[in-house]
Amino acid sequence: MPRVVPSQVVTAIGSLFPQVHSGAEFKLFQGNRSAVLALLRLIEYIPSELMPHEPDDFVKLVMGQCLLQAALTQWETNDIAFSRVDGGDRTVIYDIRDILKRCPDAAPTPTTTGLLFIRDVVLREGLRLDMSTANQALANGEWKAATVLAGSVVETLLLWTLQQASAPDLQTALTSAVTKRALPRRPQGGLESWTLAEYIAVAEELHLIDGDTATQARRAKDFRNLIHPGRAQRLAQVCDRGTALAALAAVEMVVRCLS
Repeated sequence: MPRVVPSQVVTAIGSLFPQVHSGAEFKLFQGNRSAVLALLRLIEYIPSELMPHEPDDFVKLVMGQCLLQAALTQWETNDIAFSRVDGGDRTVIYDIRDILKRCPDAAPTPTTTGLLFIRDVVLREGLRLDMSTANQALANGEWKAATVLAGSVVETLLLWTLQQASAPDLQTALTSAVTKRALPRRPQGGLESWTLAEYIAVAEELHLIDGDTATQARRAKDFRNLIHPGRAQRLAQVCDRGTALAALAAVEMVVRCLS
């Protein structure tokens, strides 16, 4: 199904009903039938996670949609004027436009993992949005976008969890990773400057992720690096459905370990 975001519908309202640009009151007649039908159809294509979450806004939007649907029915036989919902103080088109203006164009789908173990709300919701977007990219056949974004989520999750560890534990894990040749050398600089490979190795040493998850995360790392044309050419490999699924699997496995 096509995906329409609220801002697109707001723009469409300005085209379908030019009167809104003046801010003046206006009535809807039979001649507005196609415009009203188009507006109702566009609203149907807005994903549920982008619809209004404030109860008052949701109620007003439903009331406005019902008024417009009633108008369409009446206009099949009569040219009756419609304007406001019961108790409203202006043309219903203004109400719908203003409600949609307050709606986000991006939000995690309801099925996206909650990540409640991350207390930083901004970080948590940002990661959930990236996870949701990566899954949407997979559904849309956008293999590179899904692969790269999922790999980025894995990296951010591992950075976050290592930031919760103590400095002595990190140093001990680094030493062990180098000794076991999981890493060729100790990384330079602070955690934020480490590579994903280093995050994976140290997280595994600290038993923050298990061996299977570390292996899957390394696959995601390798696939994410295919964004670089030179690497993709050398390896004769491109992002496809398989790389996207592997990267998203790494996300879910890391989340399972950290939860």
